[in-house]
Amino acid sequence: MRGIAASWVVVGDGESTPLRDGAVVADDDGLIVAVGAAPALRARYASAQWDAPRDAVLLPGLVNAHTHLELSSLRGQVPGGAGFAPWVTRMLELRAQRGADSDEESIGTAISELLSAGTAAVGDVSNTLASVPLLGGLPIVARVFAEVFGITRPGAEAMLEAARARLASIGDLPRNVSVTFAPHTPFSLHPDVLESICAEARSNGTLTSLHLAEHAAERAFLRDGSGPFVDFLRDRGAPVADWAPPALDPVRHAHARAALGPHVLAVHLTDARPDELALIAEAGAPVVLCPRSNLHIELRLPPLEGILAAGIRPALGTDSLASAPSLDVLAEARALRARFPHVKPRALLAMATSWGARALRVDGQVGRLAPGLRPGVVSFAHAAGANPDDPEVFVLSERANRREVLIAPGSALAESNR
Repeated sequence: MRGIAASWVVVGDGESTPLRDGAVVADDDGLIVAVGAAPALRARYASAQWDAPRDAVLLPGLVNAHTHLELSSLRGQVPGGAGFAPWVTRMLELRAQRGADSDEESIGTAISELLSAGTAAVGDVSNTLASVPLLGGLPIVARVFAEVFGITRPGAEAMLEAARARLASIGDLPRNVSVTFAPHTPFSLHPDVLESICAEARSNGTLTSLHLAEHAAERAFLRDGSGPFVDFLRDRGAPVADWAPPALDPVRHAHARAALGPHVLAVHLTDARPDELALIAEAGAPVVLCPRSNLHIELRLPPLEGILAAGIRPALGTDSLASAPSLDVLAEARALRARFPHVKPRALLAMATSWGARALRVDGQVGRLAPGLRPGVVSFAHAAGANPDDPEVFVLSERANRREVLIAPGSALAESNR
């Protein structure tokens, strides 16, 4: 066993007060055995191998609940600020120019960055499933969502069948990786196929993912078939939709199609309104926010205070390197801290750890420093003799720039197929 004592231990559950002069004891597989006051644990586990006491704050491994690893080759290349339609148009142009051959190397580099940042679990949205073999066997729990879109029913059904064939060609999945099918958005997928994918997830007891209420163009298209998305489809030569706009907001459209509930991750919510947030909370849908991506593309943030006031406990994701500068989910919490100073630091850190684990349904493995879990232990060093008065504020500040993964998350026994 190994013992690590530090100035502070932040459990990450969103409720517990940080432990001053705390310690964590873990076995050789990364299983947390005990968390508590350092003097007491040193006495109780005297036979453990104890590190020298650290001038640092300890945190559980982070949870990046939404990203697109296969877009990593587009890091910093897609300009934002003009809205979703111009951004996605340029992203698709650049991706077509680069081709899929560049994906594997860039995905591998991105996964290395996730691990270096102390990421214990990731939710990856994929069109190609290229990330699956690269994530396999690593100390990270991965939920991969095979994304489906198609504005006509035949097109959407064909893409879903292609995704099924792609998954079947992989064979046995690594134990630390699960794959489920996921609708892209309520406006880019035929409503019947949207409903069938979500019904399949609910029936199988699995989790799927849906970009929801991300931008105003989505609202306009579902309301009356207007807005920039119409121009986007026309410019790409896409077929005309074979379904009428439902004259509903995105959240109510998703609800009407059984695409809102505990089985569907609702991602973004940048354009969500208070009554829609109340419906999401009532449905029990887990939520993921990607604030830096929203700032880059739409120059706006999700309504965090309204989300919390609705009783929603959101996770955080980085979205892709085509819309965010890094895959460090703690940077998302810091971005929210800068713009929502009244939100408690403890809640922001929980978004990046335990709330993210709960959203991905991996909270029985990672997300908190608690006995029986294998979340990994991440250290944020501070200057000797400069013990921060508030460790949570410290971790969310730029002063916490010396990060080290002391214990990797233990994924060898991960069973993430649910």
